Amino acid sequence: MKFMLTLIKNEIQKILGKKRSLIGFIAMGVLIPVIMIAFSYSEGGFANELSKKAKGMGGGFLVVGSIVNGYFIAHMIMNFLWVHIPFLITLVAGDVVAGEGAAGTFRIYLIRPVSRFKILLSKLLAVYIYTAALIIFFGLLSLGLGVTWHGTGDLFVLHDGILILGPETALIRFLLAYTLAIFIMFSVASLTYMFSSMVNNGIGPMVGAMAVIIISIAISNIPLDIFITVKPYLFTTYFDIWMKAFYDPVPWDAIFKGIGVLAIYIISFVSISFWIFTRKDILT
Repeated sequence: MKFMLTLIKNEIQKILGKKRSLIGFIAMGVLIPVIMIAFSYSEGGFANELSKKAKGMGGGFLVVGSIVNGYFIAHMIMNFLWVHIPFLITLVAGDVVAGEGAAGTFRIYLIRPVSRFKILLSKLLAVYIYTAALIIFFGLLSLGLGVTWHGTGDLFVLHDGILILGPETALIRFLLAYTLAIFIMFSVASLTYMFSSMVNNGIGPMVGAMAVIIISIAISNIPLDIFITVKPYLFTTYFDIWMKAFYDPVPWDAIFKGIGVLAIYIISFVSISFWIFTRKDILT
């Protein structure tokens, strides 16, 4: 166990030692504050538009605090960026195995009395840790800056009309949403990792993973009968299960179904990765 922890620590250090690993954190560290500043200048107009929309749907609403508060902005940022975060994940997951293959370090690395299984497992867990850290950073920055600059209040959600969640409930829902987002991104990391175990070039896995994701999302959103039939079997169909964390009541059946499908894909991607790498000829 101690030896595995050492391997994982070494892999994390390798990941953090590459400049591309910081791109995701830097991008979020720049973009999210910019979005917060933009809301500061247009908060009034945005709030008026939401109020008009609420009145247009009928019914009376009593909202604690401003409609455009930190929770509302953090929720909107999730809607904007969850499609783009997979790209940031592929930058790291695509290079973690293929990069060492391209550099030829495996030829020395694998002569040590360490099984390929343990090496591959340590790399996979390091990628998962990086992925979780990126999503946690994204969540803390969104909520932290949102609450600091725009305060708290009820969360205004458009779902089958208008849904208003209290501040305490909203915070719990965000925790659930970010947890689901981490699991969703594990599927992206696993897909990229599978491609990375196949080749010795870090660019190929990134491009391949993003191509699969883009094509799958496109198929999921094209309203043709043949695509509608295929849609339930695509892992990208369940990329939006984090949104269900803000429904009331929470549709646990749909969430667990999504988790189950994603888990099957994750296990499949990882199993293929291990099968390929343990049989791979490192010397050629």
